[in-house]
Amino acid sequence: MRCRTHAPSAPESKMTENQATQAVPAEPAVSAVETRTLSIPTLSLLAFLVGVVAAMGAALFRYMIAAVHNLFFLGKFSFFYDANHFDPPGPFGPFIILAPVIGGLVVVWMVQTFAPETKGHGVPEVMDAIYHKKGNVRGIVAGVKSLASAISIGSGASVGREGPIIQIGASFGSTMARLLNLARWQKITLLAAGAPGS
Repeated sequence: MRCRTHAPSAPESKMTENQATQAVPAEPAVSAVETRTLSIPTLSLLAFLVGVVAAMGAALFRYMIAAVHNLFFLGKFSFFYDANHFDPPGPFGPFIILAPVIGGLVVVWMVQTFAPETKGHGVPEVMDAIYHKKGNVRGIVAGVKSLASAISIGSGASVGREGPIIQIGASFGSTMARLLNLARWQKITLLAAGAPGS
């Protein structure tokens, strides 16, 4: 006797078109708010303006650091500070060692109270906003980050200016884009213009 082999039916051998369609994940819907797009010349001009404002903010940030440093270590209010020269002895004597402690406590309170995303170096937070938050950086980040970083650096913390300046400029660019309801890729463009502009 011959053994007959039955060929698998179509539903068993491959998925139907409906099943294949259901297996492909649907793309996330684009928010109706983020649909406005500007022309390339307009976007370029706006990116230039964002960079200029961010650069001015970076200069202001340096003056803020100088003012905090002079208050903590010299007991006077002045915007002049040259990091390449040693300061004269301050009026606080041995209590000057408390300057970084006081500055750190103020910074921790500000960050936890107003903008927790301002903690950290600054650059990783901007990258996280680009890849995971659609380029959204709250406007309050610029104010809190600038003030908290100025107090931290000016009071003697071992941190640099570059990271905070990048996050401040990125916050300004992102805020400008959100006010104009720009599409995600143009929002990230302005964010990127604000970061190096600082």
